[in-house]
Amino acid sequence: MIPVSKIAIGVSALFLAACSKAPEPAKTVAVAEPPTGSIVRLDPGLDALIAPDAKIEKVSTGYKFLEGPLWRSQGSLWFSDLVGNVVHQWTPDGKVTDVLNPGGYDGKDLPADGYNGPNGMAVGPDGNVALCQHGNRRIVTLAADKKVTPLVEKFDGKKLNSPNDVVYSPDGALYFTDPPFGLPKQDEDPAKEIKFNGVYRFAKGKVEAIYKDLARPNGIAFSPDFKTLYLSNSEATHRLWMRCDVAATGPLTNCKVFADATSSPDQGVPDGMRVDSAGNVYASGPGGLWVFSPEGKHLGTIKTPEGPSNCSFGDDGKTLYITAVSSVYKIRVNVAGAKPAYN
Repeated sequence: MIPVSKIAIGVSALFLAACSKAPEPAKTVAVAEPPTGSIVRLDPGLDALIAPDAKIEKVSTGYKFLEGPLWRSQGSLWFSDLVGNVVHQWTPDGKVTDVLNPGGYDGKDLPADGYNGPNGMAVGPDGNVALCQHGNRRIVTLAADKKVTPLVEKFDGKKLNSPNDVVYSPDGALYFTDPPFGLPKQDEDPAKEIKFNGVYRFAKGKVEAIYKDLARPNGIAFSPDFKTLYLSNSEATHRLWMRCDVAATGPLTNCKVFADATSSPDQGVPDGMRVDSAGNVYASGPGGLWVFSPEGKHLGTIKTPEGPSNCSFGDDGKTLYITAVSSVYKIRVNVAGAKPAYN
């Protein structure tokens, strides 16, 4: 999530083979901080998802702008520093190491403090991680040996804008959003080649634009049965989440508004999200991480000290890790996260 104040001045939140540097020595950024933040309970149904005594904890801090958390089956959390241009790994002992540096942009032409770095990640059918790279304007795969391979770079012969978030379906198809956040002037940037900001499906070497009706498509997530695709729109004047039916071959149908936060007095826009195994949606939005029932009822909000950008279920599936501006937070939940297509 990129603060509304920055959207207002033209920058919003929100591969040439990328080269990884030798891993840096392990370092401890922050561990065992006291509980922080709060939980706003709007409906009794939230108590079944988050216990009344649940606490928000800060587990790591000191970054520039965090995004794209991904829990790894080996027992670690990967996350992106979108401004710092690094993919980091955090382990429960508090150690933080670099996975890929530079992580999203290998050139020198873009502003050093821009949203040029890495963003969303998802594990694919081969075990490699698909990684969105804003500055390089592509999606790559990151192998176990940290080898980077371009996966998706163009649509209809034109360079992508700045791929933001990704998710796999069980058939191996990759779904991703492509807003203009990585371009210095966004829609007005002379380097922008695609006129719209789309949602895409990549399968069998083909890129298909499956949704073009959101001005700022951002977060993306599947329901537990993979029959519904959720999309967030990070437009300051239309802060909402969509839900669409997904056919077996990929087209989106019956798209409708799932929830609308446009009238919220809090700052922030819809961003990354995850769905639990019961179909409840945890979505970054104005003022915190909004929790919705499968029907779209706003049950409550997890309010971290900094505006959240995304989240990921980890540990035994019942720890929700939340990336915010400079820190990673966690909270225990009662319902495990939905299992991804691959892990």
